[in-house]
Amino acid sequence: MTGNLMVGVNYEAINKISTYVERAVLKIEPDPFTDENYYPPVSSPKRDVAAYFLVMVAMDHRLSRPNRPYEGFVEGRFYHGADLLYKLGSLKFIEDPDFFYPDRLSRVTRDDLRSWLSLEYRGKRIEPPDVHIRVELLRDLGRKLLTLYNGDPFELIIRSKGFLRRDVSEGFIDALKVFKAYQDPVEKKAFLLAKFLERRGVLPIHDPHNKEVPVDNHLTRIALRLGIVSVDDETRERIAGQVNLSTDEDVMLRWTVRLAYKELSRASGVDPFILDDFLWLFGRKCCTRDMPTCRSRCRDNCRVMNGCNGGCVFQRVCRAALDPLYMVPEHRFLNTWWY
Repeated sequence: MTGNLMVGVNYEAINKISTYVERAVLKIEPDPFTDENYYPPVSSPKRDVAAYFLVMVAMDHRLSRPNRPYEGFVEGRFYHGADLLYKLGSLKFIEDPDFFYPDRLSRVTRDDLRSWLSLEYRGKRIEPPDVHIRVELLRDLGRKLLTLYNGDPFELIIRSKGFLRRDVSEGFIDALKVFKAYQDPVEKKAFLLAKFLERRGVLPIHDPHNKEVPVDNHLTRIALRLGIVSVDDETRERIAGQVNLSTDEDVMLRWTVRLAYKELSRASGVDPFILDDFLWLFGRKCCTRDMPTCRSRCRDNCRVMNGCNGGCVFQRVCRAALDPLYMVPEHRFLNTWWY
């Protein structure tokens, strides 16, 4: 509990949903993160791959704001949000891979980021919000890599010895906390980075029991709708009414969501990073903010990722499908670089 917020894990709901999760996840192929539209080519050196993802994840937060979507066409194809960020990142990697190394990061400017991450769309100049914050995060990343890791991002991998948690601060997740971009108490960016690097064969993980789902808005919304996390009525109404939560409330809510997904991972036997693959796609394509499958129909992009079969795969056990009061949007907590 924090302030008036009361939040808890619903273990009964987790047990009911776990079987459905297992069935759905078994039908999807884990993303290897090798699509060159977004990521470095498979032939890229591991050090370059580590540098790329360390930078991209550091900036991967709050790309669209109300009435200010981050979207547009690149090379004749439409991209939105994180897809656009990583598309532009992949082009930068091919054109100038040295940009992702500490010496350049430590000197990056707002003009550098604007020239890289902006584009024209519908007669407007589109750029990510809070460019000054993204610049600060990259400079901090570059300077600390130079000071603490001999200017070599791969040293983070080497020193972790393949452990997410090791001793006091030598595991990969804990080592990241020195960087401003990775100081989220719920560690969303840190575990997203670990997922990328493991999948690309850069980070071996010897303690898989320490994996966690990277909790963002999509995953919080799904947890509340499914009912695996419960909040008090007043908080539910605040979320539905899009009233801003405080920093403490956001952390408490997402921390409880992370715990619930850990329990769901155990109950279903699904690796947390694989579970995250499914949940993130499910939130973007099926259980969307405004048009969830259960309130509309089984759409092709939801069917493709096994989120529906004549209806949502969770329709029989989802709290929101049974009671419209729980069909909440994501909670409102805009001014952050944590996720």
